[in-house]
Amino acid sequence: MVITGYGDGPTVVGEALVGRAGFWGCHLLGLCAEGACDERAEPAWFGGDGADADALAEVLFDPERWPVFRVPVEGAAPAGGVAVVYRNLDGDGGVEYRRTGGVTGAVTGAVTGGATGGGTGDVRLSWGELAAVADGPGGGGDGVSDRDERFLLLLPCLRGTWEEAVARERVVAALVAVGAPEDTVERAAGHLLGHLERRAVHEPGWKSPLSGR
Repeated sequence: MVITGYGDGPTVVGEALVGRAGFWGCHLLGLCAEGACDERAEPAWFGGDGADADALAEVLFDPERWPVFRVPVEGAAPAGGVAVVYRNLDGDGGVEYRRTGGVTGAVTGAVTGGATGGGTGDVRLSWGELAAVADGPGGGGDGVSDRDERFLLLLPCLRGTWEEAVARERVVAALVAVGAPEDTVERAAGHLLGHLERRAVHEPGWKSPLSGR
């Protein structure tokens, strides 16, 4: 158990899974699955292949072990960062993004139902905040430290508006850094940003891990 204050969920440290083949296909395909698309995204766009993604999905979505990926944020209020939680409830599963507080990584806020593959929770980030969290020193604690992995883990939290060329360049660079094939990375980045643009307005009550609002 690595995260306290998260109901009775059997949470476990998940950071070691980030480097496994197929991880990004599992994590980012949930975002690409929202809404209708002319072209369906494939796991291989994000590195690995369908078999890798299927094998890792059995671990990521295990109802008896809920992987948690911690992204520490220096200067976060309260002290802590963001926890990416795979809430593997039967019939009500999904990925949640929660602020964490204190050195124990206690999750703040109540667990909400209706999580989707694209992610839900109490963390919403503007483009500037997402870049700052990804590029920051990370507070020196446990969790994901690589800037590209941090960026892609929290990409589904992006809200607001952004400069298209800047965002595409950053997403492409991050995907290549984690092993996405260069011949499909532009399609992958366009797919991700296209889905994010559909929900690009800040939602009421959104909270930043930087400000603690």
